[in-house]
Amino acid sequence: MKFGEVMAQTPYNIIGQEALYAMIDHFYRLVEQDDRINYLFPGDFKETSRKQKQFLTQFLGGPQLYTEEHGHPMLKMRHMNFHISPYERDAWLENMHEAIQTADFPAGVGDYLYERLKLTANHMVNSEK
Repeated sequence: MKFGEVMAQTPYNIIGQEALYAMIDHFYRLVEQDDRINYLFPGDFKETSRKQKQFLTQFLGGPQLYTEEHGHPMLKMRHMNFHISPYERDAWLENMHEAIQTADFPAGVGDYLYERLKLTANHMVNSEK
């Protein structure tokens, strides 16, 4: 950084990569054990976790890792092949809430992240039942 430059205080910068990635790893350990939704994550949970790290880094104002590798997130379209009702959404959110609550985040940042992810999770619902 050069003299006079201001570093933007994005949520990503405030949380930090290490804490964010640890939270995501915890989240996927929870999901892997949750029979309500673990079937929605085909294949290797490590790969799914890697993509989530890329996405949340970008989502929170960090480097555009997801877009650089996969193109525009287009979340709704990418999730259309999966049955996501309010039941699956709630299970996903429950696991995310637990992971965020146990994360090493600065005060208030976890609440901010959870509220943003609730909006995203609601958007992913593609079935009433």
